[in-house]
Amino acid sequence: MSASGQSIHLLSRLRINTALYAEPNDAAKTTKGRPRKYGDRCGSVRDLAEFFRNQAQTFSVMLYGKQREVPAYDQVFMLKNLRCPVRVVWVFRKTQWVAFFTTDLTLSVTQIIEYYGARWKIEAGFKEIKQEIGSARSQTRTADAVTNHLNFCLLATTLTWIYADRIEADPERRHIVKGRTSFAFSDVRRLIADEALSDHFLGLWPNLCQPLHKSFTKVLMRMVA
Repeated sequence: MSASGQSIHLLSRLRINTALYAEPNDAAKTTKGRPRKYGDRCGSVRDLAEFFRNQAQTFSVMLYGKQREVPAYDQVFMLKNLRCPVRVVWVFRKTQWVAFFTTDLTLSVTQIIEYYGARWKIEAGFKEIKQEIGSARSQTRTADAVTNHLNFCLLATTLTWIYADRIEADPERRHIVKGRTSFAFSDVRRLIADEALSDHFLGLWPNLCQPLHKSFTKVLMRMVA
């Protein structure tokens, strides 16, 4: 696919009732008349998932911070709504499965699964900026004001994660989840708020007699750089 003169590729999830078609064979190109764009109909994503389950191979992929063994099967099909060949990957679990597709045929099965798995972190980042930092609660009206508000929200999010990376002990989870030890963005934000209300917080800010390099802002900007 192309947009604005640049080539782009899609990677997403397929509906279970999407029909997949084979690529046209070489014999179809030599026959008279218009050459066929699609081969025979292979079936729906659901039907093919049951057919390919026994042919799945195990791939080692990095998902959600852990190396996992994932059974999967891949094959190139034609997708009519995109009018191009796509690589379809079925990922199987004990009783369930999910199907991904990409227009980039050079991607491996491992790359496709890992790239789609990274989507959750992107969605979590949107939630942090909109709900935790407050970009969705802006009451500005002009274009410059909206842009400035969003930039400050992005800066606050970046500084929060830099702070989380530099602290020695992980903050305690406010909402305990069974089997999960990692902390959330809201836990770091609450820790910063507690520090800001402490007595020693003002010591990070420069007095008139203190040099600029001791300021809290200067320290944060140096950490970002």
